[in-house]
Amino acid sequence: MRDQLQRLLRDAARRAVEELDPSQLERAEAVQLGPTKTPEHGDFASNAALVLAKPLGQNPRAFAERIAELLDDPDGLVDRVEVAGPGFLNFFVVRGGWHGVLARILQEGEGYGRSDAGGGARTLVEFVSANPTGPLTVAHGRNAVLGDCLARLLEARGHKVTREYYFNDSGSQMEVLAASLRARYEQALGRDAALPEDGYRGEYLEAIARDLVERVGDEWLDAEPERFKTAAKDAIFADIRQTLERLSIHFDVYYNELTLHEEGLVEATLLDLREKGLVYERDGATWLDGMALGLDRDRVLVRSSGEPTYLLPDVAYHREKFRRGFQLMIDVLGPDHIAQFPSVKGAVGSLGHEESALEVLLYQWVNLRRGGERVKMSTRKASFVTIDELLDDVPADVFRYFMVSRRGESHLDFDLDLARERSDRNPVFKVQYAHARLCSIQRLARERGIHAVDAPLEQLVLPEEVELAKQLGRFPDAVGHAADVREPQEVARYLLDLASAFHTYISDGARHRVLSDEPELSKARLALVGAIRTVLANGLALLGIGAPERM
Repeated sequence: MRDQLQRLLRDAARRAVEELDPSQLERAEAVQLGPTKTPEHGDFASNAALVLAKPLGQNPRAFAERIAELLDDPDGLVDRVEVAGPGFLNFFVVRGGWHGVLARILQEGEGYGRSDAGGGARTLVEFVSANPTGPLTVAHGRNAVLGDCLARLLEARGHKVTREYYFNDSGSQMEVLAASLRARYEQALGRDAALPEDGYRGEYLEAIARDLVERVGDEWLDAEPERFKTAAKDAIFADIRQTLERLSIHFDVYYNELTLHEEGLVEATLLDLREKGLVYERDGATWLDGMALGLDRDRVLVRSSGEPTYLLPDVAYHREKFRRGFQLMIDVLGPDHIAQFPSVKGAVGSLGHEESALEVLLYQWVNLRRGGERVKMSTRKASFVTIDELLDDVPADVFRYFMVSRRGESHLDFDLDLARERSDRNPVFKVQYAHARLCSIQRLARERGIHAVDAPLEQLVLPEEVELAKQLGRFPDAVGHAADVREPQEVARYLLDLASAFHTYISDGARHRVLSDEPELSKARLALVGAIRTVLANGLALLGIGAPERM
């Protein structure tokens, strides 16, 4: 509906502009139309006249009236256009126009809400990217769900998406991990062995050590550190993959930082930055001249020990993303990693790449709460709560919805009591139950031999039915906007609003009975039911959440 009306608006705007100054026609092609926030302002509104009037030397309100006069609506979609305020154009759609939305939904099915707006752009979403030093924590869980939902949204928007997991299984952290596992292995054999002072203390290493003893006995007492490192890495990565599988998250590529070193890409990046005059030495370390890039500070690339910091491989890695042909690259990062991202962008840009192609989706930490109080429910000795611990307590669908229920940049309170509830207070239950109720109505209709084929949609005359159709018509815009601004929570909020509207509608059984003794009205309302069910299912799929047929 919005696309149809936007075409009508742009055509009228072009003609209004052409009357005055044809050189300004390009501006008319860019005018936008969006949904209104309140019914009294119509169904859609545009500031087209305000945007176009000034360069044309026109009064905005008078120019808005001229655009309205030139509006050609051959399909009769528009009931009226009102000029409001200083020159806003408010569009009121005829009631029957919304019936066409229902027909379109039923025709497009799973494709409703999807578009080719992304033009097949090769897009890389890099997320989770936790090193194999321990299980995935709840914080990683928010990263994982945000990244996966964003990838799904971009695919629905017409992007060709690659999901990538970047990790480092070398360096000092892995040496400490190997030493920690050796200590746990010796302890499992009954020996007195102390963990390294900065060692990994999670219970997960005890489990790996016990498994190791079962497999090799005491054969590894004199083994090289590399064997313990490999054993720990393999076991932890297997655990990570299994955790992600529980969340229905899969990656196309696992990219190892070691590859960058082996192929000389880190060294080449440092050399190229040096040739650009962006590197200098101080206190035995090698620094990136961030001030020269317009940043607020310089950063160390190589420590005085000769070991690169995280920054240098990151620059090489993002440079490699460009080399692989990606047109848009989005990193999902927590607040502990965001500080160096401007340096990565600036350095990559200085090497000839388009900085705007690099984006970041920032997320904040998650607090677990029970009874309104912050809690720590882990029984492990480490100071973190794992995703698996939480998934043992609440369903994966609930976990996913809660993780995208707020903007990534907002702190998230995960209410464990609410997550366990099977009531309409729990937003996931409310949305899924709406879908199940809709499926139940459709099953009953089939049993009675009632079908929505060629339904007389003009029978849907109640204001609340028209409002439901309007809500359904906004779904493609909600998906498109959520993808464009990288905010999956917009889809979560849309689904909850739609489910609430349906529950309110169906609760008045006397007024809104779907299957009644009026055959034509039953068919029309069954079509409405089918359209709502389709949109709920499509939206839940974009969040990676199941759409149950029975509950």
